[in-house]
Amino acid sequence: MVKLIIKNTKEINKELESELKELCEEKLEYYSELFKNYDKDLKLEVIFNKTSSVYKVSVSLNLKSKKLLLAKEGEDIIKLTNSLFSDFKKMAKRQYELEKKEYEYKRKR
Repeated sequence: MVKLIIKNTKEINKELESELKELCEEKLEYYSELFKNYDKDLKLEVIFNKTSSVYKVSVSLNLKSKKLLLAKEGEDIIKLTNSLFSDFKKMAKRQYELEKKEYEYKRKR
């Protein structure tokens, strides 16, 4: 089971806040499907920060082997969040496959 935690939403415009929460919940569905047979309960954490006109978005996921973390900066927060989640999706899938491969290797020995 994957739980979504969104932090620092007060730094986002009120119009964009609901849209970003909806986007994060939509992306959460993929991670819930990917990690449905995972032993550990996971937390997908999304943090928004704003300095002057630049937004910084970071996403983290705590797996068994390590904590995955990815952060990006940019002007348009919607495009930035979509781009970040697409890169993070590849990263999480690669790490999950690696953990699965190591588990099967140890089990066969």
